[in-house]
Amino acid sequence: FPPLLRPFERGRFDLGTMAMHRSGRSAALLLALASCCLQLHLSAERSRPVFTPPLRGRARLFLDTADVKAYEELLPLGLFSGVTTNPGILSKDKVSCTVDSLKSLAEKALSYTDEFMCQSWGKDETNFYETGLKLADIDREKVVVKVPATLEGVKAAKRLLEDGVRVCLTACYSAKQALIATGLGVEYVAPYLGRMNDNRKDGFDQCYKMHEIVGGIGGKTRVLVASLRDVVNMQVLAQKGLDTFTFSPRVATQLLEEPLTDKAAEEFEDFV
Repeated sequence: FPPLLRPFERGRFDLGTMAMHRSGRSAALLLALASCCLQLHLSAERSRPVFTPPLRGRARLFLDTADVKAYEELLPLGLFSGVTTNPGILSKDKVSCTVDSLKSLAEKALSYTDEFMCQSWGKDETNFYETGLKLADIDREKVVVKVPATLEGVKAAKRLLEDGVRVCLTACYSAKQALIATGLGVEYVAPYLGRMNDNRKDGFDQCYKMHEIVGGIGGKTRVLVASLRDVVNMQVLAQKGLDTFTFSPRVATQLLEEPLTDKAAEEFEDFV
């Protein structure tokens, strides 16, 4: 930290120390300069790019939670491209569904990852759009605004896209909704695998068809598979070419667990 600014390090404004060295107009100028330099320093810290592995390829894994403890435990592993949330997840993790709460979550998540997805709310186009703008303004480059694939949601998505907002069309239950997403030109479309299966639809087939539709018409929209209940489901989808998934900390733990690998690692240590 520059010597001049050490009294301001980590936001501690020690005016007494500064006054010992300067007085009058020169002190005021020095304080103003130090304050500006501090803000530049903190801004640089916040905007420091997150490392993205160059060999990651097209794969994008997201952690589906609003639990900050899970962020601290799992995001530093480097597996995840970002975090996803929705009002239901916020409620489950006892986080209020407000712009301010989501801003706090985003700042935490983006200290580890590249993207933060949060869902707009409202019963009509105007509310979806206006709330979506507020959410996007948390960080225009790294926040993706989710809107449900309803008629009102699609209207709002179109307006958000026109304003340069990154958009995910969510709560999708049918392959045909990939046509809507690709037609709009949104960045992501999110089918709910588990919930489709719960409603006696073949969720796997719908996800495969979405993937084929987007590829078949030359779209750039990513099929972000959500409502994943276990690692095996994700593995099956990945084998068919799907490459973007969001899942809970519980499923993330499953992904990382392999008793035989743990046993082999312990055996290797016996030779050290």
